[in-house]
Amino acid sequence: RSHGVGAGFPRSDAHDLLGGPAAQVAAAETVAAYDDGAALDAFAAAVDVATVEFENVPAAALARLAERVPVRPGARSLRICQDRIAEKDFVRGLGLETTAYAALNEAADAEAADRAIGRPAVLKTRTMGYDGKGQAALAAGQGLPGAWDGLGRRPAILEARVAIERELSVVAARSPRGAVACFDPVENRHVGGILDVTLAPAGIAPEVAAAAREGAARIAEGLDHVGVLCVELFVARGGRLLVNEIAPRVHNSGHWTIEGCETSQFAQHVRAVCGLPLGSAARRGGAVMKNLIGRDVERWPALAADPSAHLHLYGKAETRPGRKMGHVTWLSPADAAPEPPGWPPG
Repeated sequence: RSHGVGAGFPRSDAHDLLGGPAAQVAAAETVAAYDDGAALDAFAAAVDVATVEFENVPAAALARLAERVPVRPGARSLRICQDRIAEKDFVRGLGLETTAYAALNEAADAEAADRAIGRPAVLKTRTMGYDGKGQAALAAGQGLPGAWDGLGRRPAILEARVAIERELSVVAARSPRGAVACFDPVENRHVGGILDVTLAPAGIAPEVAAAAREGAARIAEGLDHVGVLCVELFVARGGRLLVNEIAPRVHNSGHWTIEGCETSQFAQHVRAVCGLPLGSAARRGGAVMKNLIGRDVERWPALAADPSAHLHLYGKAETRPGRKMGHVTWLSPADAAPEPPGWPPG
């Protein structure tokens, strides 16, 4: 049956979606508001299973789809991952560690949150933040009310900032029958809050890697998640793992799997949501992935001329600062990530 794309997007975003990257490779496209019941019903009638590419789909839209067609992952995964407080509470309920945190929903919460967390800290909106958006770093002496004003006084979470050795992520997949396959943990390096480079595998001790995979599997099972998800982690001193965020979908830090693994995260997601057996998550060697952010994409001719580079351009019509326009992956036969190539190329 046909694949629908983009059900439930606001009309104001239609100019970005019509003929956008997903539509360029899909048999059909639906562009409508999330609360357009007729469009949701038509979308459901055109597909055998519905899935999501990001977590901020309204619960009501998912519930309507779920009455008509299997929705994978389910509403519970998205509901928990849409709210940073609910997410942290869920992770701790599984016996996994996070940084210390406190909720800031109204002005009366500020004093208690300040006292509980102290400085340095990071203030984040409870919902809708990504790629460094919707957050502010607070150093010693910086007041919480001013930072909260800068976020529009939206419900927020204040998180303690801890000294870390590196940032990791684990991409995992879970089938409707509960089978779980985890890709190897990778190291992520950010610039300006946006993922810049991913190194696969992460240069961590085997026991830390095993604990990261086990934690990701526990989260997938606890959510009763079906499909791919990504668990982002901090490695603190002594190899202590702290869960930072959960993305209930395929993830930028898993793009290296397209060339670097026996089964890519995208193929794994399709297998999971369609009820097929999961594929092997084994690496083919080491890999390094570099995001092409904004005008980085203009370097594509030099990258295309590099026989060792695997270039992926997303087909976005407009280049903007901070926008992910593509990525490039280099592989190594060694069982370790190669050093990131010099940048920019050419």
